[in-house]
Amino acid sequence: MASPRLETFCCPNRDSATEFVVTFQPVLFGALTLGSAALSLIFALLQILPKRKGYRRLGQYPLPRPASSSRILFIISICDILGCAGIIVRSSVWLGLPNIIDSISVTNNTEVWPEVFCVGSAMWIQLFFSASFWWTFCYAVDVFLVVKTSAGISTIILYHMITWGLAVLLCVEGVAMLYYPSISDCEQGLQHAIPHYVTTYAPMLLVLVANPVFFNRTISAVTSLLKGRQGIYTENERKLANEIKIRFFKIMLVFFICWVPNIINESLLFYLEMQTDINDGGFRDIRNAALITWFIMGILNPMQAFLNTLAFHGWTGFDVDLSLHRRRELAWDSVSTSVPNAASHNPIVGTTLLYQSHVQEAQKSMMGNGQQHSDAMSVLSEGSESSTVEIHISSELRDYEDVDADGESLENSVRH
Repeated sequence: MASPRLETFCCPNRDSATEFVVTFQPVLFGALTLGSAALSLIFALLQILPKRKGYRRLGQYPLPRPASSSRILFIISICDILGCAGIIVRSSVWLGLPNIIDSISVTNNTEVWPEVFCVGSAMWIQLFFSASFWWTFCYAVDVFLVVKTSAGISTIILYHMITWGLAVLLCVEGVAMLYYPSISDCEQGLQHAIPHYVTTYAPMLLVLVANPVFFNRTISAVTSLLKGRQGIYTENERKLANEIKIRFFKIMLVFFICWVPNIINESLLFYLEMQTDINDGGFRDIRNAALITWFIMGILNPMQAFLNTLAFHGWTGFDVDLSLHRRRELAWDSVSTSVPNAASHNPIVGTTLLYQSHVQEAQKSMMGNGQQHSDAMSVLSEGSESSTVEIHISSELRDYEDVDADGESLENSVRH
């Protein structure tokens, strides 16, 4: 799990609230976190690996310039997977070598490497989950900017600078403040620990507060855009807007489920930490609630890796194609080939709506006809066969003579 309490636990002179939760049934807690992280890692990898039955994972379209939103979602999955890997390593070591936990104490502080492993594993987990938070925020910003300004893939470089820079800066700063003047003798007091908790929870709170706002504005912008092309709003556009809304809702639902327990648990532990005696009978319910949310965190935090892939592009199945080199060569070769007979695109009210399973064919068809898309936006939604909807809006399509006011079926548009 990605709780700053586990970093505070690396201090031999840790506070009583941290000591209370971390030392309660450590074997059971380690087994739960290990099992949850292992399952999440396995299924997340199955989700993003290429499939034989026509599935295409995010970030591997055989196109010269994939949408930045697709790359961002793939990077979020990678960050979650690396965070789960850190949880697996830490839990495995703590279960296999239980004496390590006992070595991190004021009385038994004779070895350095248990503290080094504790700090290193905690920083690894915090770094990648924090990066996942920043990338999730950038995704909300990206889909909004793409719809409003048709921003391109070039912005991905800026996103890399922001996310990794802030994640590393806040992680290092928070840990430096927590372990001052040294790991073996951390300074006590809430005033000293608060900066560390702020740097940990700031990106999480940013996603919880800002992302729903950006998603809501994006949905409104997409709806207005679909209505405004020719002044009508057909059933196709209504269905697409609803799918986009469902997709955004799923992303935020996963985030709330996986991380809101952290905020609740931290609030309870801070309250206990401010008390003179946390073992007082009057705080029994609060202690029980803190322990319950602590174990819930241990199970739900690692599950974000798998649940995010479900929210991003649905269940992709078990039929994994491990011949990556061959698939990559075929993918790059297919860019320069002619358009297949099954190429499909559905121009409706001046807008080309392309599902992921038809992105390659439609793009190659556009390139073969010499049409250049000056404005493009990518918005994710959950379709019956795939999860990515590419909405391409081109100024040239305004003069497309084969589009009538009510829209045509997929087959008719291909015949024209």
